[in-house]
Amino acid sequence: MTVFYLVCAIMLLLTIAAGLWRLFTCGGDVDRMLIAQLVGTTGTAVVLLLSFAMNDMRLIVLALVFALLAAVAAVAFVRQKSPQQGGN
Repeated sequence: MTVFYLVCAIMLLLTIAAGLWRLFTCGGDVDRMLIAQLVGTTGTAVVLLLSFAMNDMRLIVLALVFALLAAVAAVAFVRQKSPQQGGN
């Protein structure tokens, strides 16, 4: 089962590499936000898979931090790009 977890983690890392390739070839603002979400969710999944593969449950805390940072990044992007409310 450990080999299965490691293979899944490698495949997820390849999706991050594909996302980064997309970012460097034609990266707009929306692409940057989506890549941040991809890295956050995929990074969480990779750390969880490595946690199960190495049988080290302390890494679950790191995965939760990645998930929290991905959510904060999405909120910060939306706050920055939303039009200003009020004024008129």
